[in-house]
Amino acid sequence: MIVYKRSVKDFLFDADSGNIGEIVRHEVHKKLQRRVGDSEQASWHNSLNYMAGVLDKADISEESVVGIEYNIPRTSNRIDFLITGADQEGQNQLVLIELKQWSSSELTQEEAIVRTYLGRGLQETTHPSYQAWSYSELLRGYNEAVYEGEIGLHPCAFLHNHPDDGVLTDSVYGPYVSKAPVFFRTDKQQLRDFLKQHVPYRSKKDLLYEIEHGRIRPSKELADQVASLLKGNEAFVLIDSQKIAYQRALSFAKHAQASGQKHVLIVKGGPGTGKSVIAIQLLAKLTALGQVAQYVSKNAAPRKVYEAKLTGSFRKSVISNLFKPSGGYHRVGEDQFDTLIIDEAHRLNEKSGLYGNEGENQVKELIQASKCSIFFLDEDQRIHIKDIGSEEEIREWAEESDAVIQELELHSQFRCSGSDGYMAWLDNTLEIRTTANSTLGKEEFEFNVFDNPRDLYSLIQERNQERNSARLVAGYCWDWNSKKAPADMDIIIPEHDFAMRWNMEKHGGLWMINPESISEVGCIHTAQGLELDHIGVIIGPDLILRSDKVTCVPEHRSKMDYSIRGWKSMMKRDPLRTKEQMDQIIRNTYRTLMTRGMKSCSIWCADEALAEHFRERMGS
Repeated sequence: MIVYKRSVKDFLFDADSGNIGEIVRHEVHKKLQRRVGDSEQASWHNSLNYMAGVLDKADISEESVVGIEYNIPRTSNRIDFLITGADQEGQNQLVLIELKQWSSSELTQEEAIVRTYLGRGLQETTHPSYQAWSYSELLRGYNEAVYEGEIGLHPCAFLHNHPDDGVLTDSVYGPYVSKAPVFFRTDKQQLRDFLKQHVPYRSKKDLLYEIEHGRIRPSKELADQVASLLKGNEAFVLIDSQKIAYQRALSFAKHAQASGQKHVLIVKGGPGTGKSVIAIQLLAKLTALGQVAQYVSKNAAPRKVYEAKLTGSFRKSVISNLFKPSGGYHRVGEDQFDTLIIDEAHRLNEKSGLYGNEGENQVKELIQASKCSIFFLDEDQRIHIKDIGSEEEIREWAEESDAVIQELELHSQFRCSGSDGYMAWLDNTLEIRTTANSTLGKEEFEFNVFDNPRDLYSLIQERNQERNSARLVAGYCWDWNSKKAPADMDIIIPEHDFAMRWNMEKHGGLWMINPESISEVGCIHTAQGLELDHIGVIIGPDLILRSDKVTCVPEHRSKMDYSIRGWKSMMKRDPLRTKEQMDQIIRNTYRTLMTRGMKSCSIWCADEALAEHFRERMGS
């Protein structure tokens, strides 16, 4: 829906009246039934008056059409400002403008991420050019009126308070600035030239009407691109039982589309059973079938790695809009998506938003937003105090929505050399559950216990030379000092002359596959949901052996670890339940880290008694 739609001439009249903010506020209330605060109205007033200053002297038709606040269907995203028109050849064109009131910003080393002051202080957010470009790609990939009507899209950003200080145009943001130029407070004339280049004349069609009422379905170009990227990509080949589960899930999603009743599928499986491979294949196939589908995960690392593997580079592509975080669906209407594919569903939270104060329940909101929702789940990988994803939680909200519920279980696992025996041995050794596998045979899986972390790291370096598929990870028992002081070391173990940094901010979610990250230590947040050939694990002092019992010590976790933040206050209210929860989180963390390796796992324990405990259970 477009909140405000007028000719350039009428928009200039409204701006000149001094009431443009109030006019837009009234339209929002009228069309969206949403109340607007004074600060948001003031934001519109300021930014739109700057745009009026641009358009007042722009050499374009005053009969061209302006649109304000276009809510992209099936998303919570809104395009600030649109201008429709025609170019010199008479072809229909649309300019999309992302408006920002920022007065300053800071460079980061993460792709398309900047820092600026938003609300509660300095925060990380997406680069305005990336934002504008990603919105144009959503229209190009999903709005039939755009790709069938051959409407040209031209995104840009206008930061009317921001000086051109070289930050937002730094080469690290080059790929997105080239796709969506950014204009600063001294660039009014350059923005006018941009408009004259693309929309000098009035379009013969009502383009905003056509876009607003365009059918939402993936374009053939998008579907073909995703399919071609998967073809021949060995990382996404389905094997044995994975293929069976994939076909059943595909039939389930098709039936949901035809039946008109909500469908919820729960796919359970342990590490290495192929949950993510199936999820990606489903995304590609359903997109090819014309469904509006998205891959959803709370953890950013899997999304970024799978995007990179699909694109074959570390640059985002048009398929980035298929990969989304789990927050934000509270702002999406009922049944806006055909199918949502939720990977790592055990990591879902109750609330959304940066401060955990938005929405009601992510499980509920994902089910509401889609005709079919497919949850891939392993409850033994819940590693955060706020993780709520469980079969019980999913079933509760599915039943409330009167959904058809089905369940699939994946048994065969293809990680850890396909050794179910290693998985059972690990559960037994970590005392997660009692199994018959008290001893690990060498023929089952390669497992090593090192006397010091330096030798462990040397092995990982050596094995990484094979195909960049070995990494060192650790429990979160050391502060991440290098985040603010890059020259500092984080994981310092002086008795072994060992010092390394946590994964650098610049690698972000791509730590697992970036060749440079072999010199860094990953944590549960950058490794969960992903796999390597070889994994090295530093087990910190939060897991020890005392009185022949594996014991968890949450006090030895870093104060910067949000996964157990607030546990001391919880202990005062409900010590028994809190102790059980902390115990589960710490054991699950190490179980998850120690099952990332397909060919081997090697460990070093801060607690020598725990190291001996592992050695004794390794057989001969």
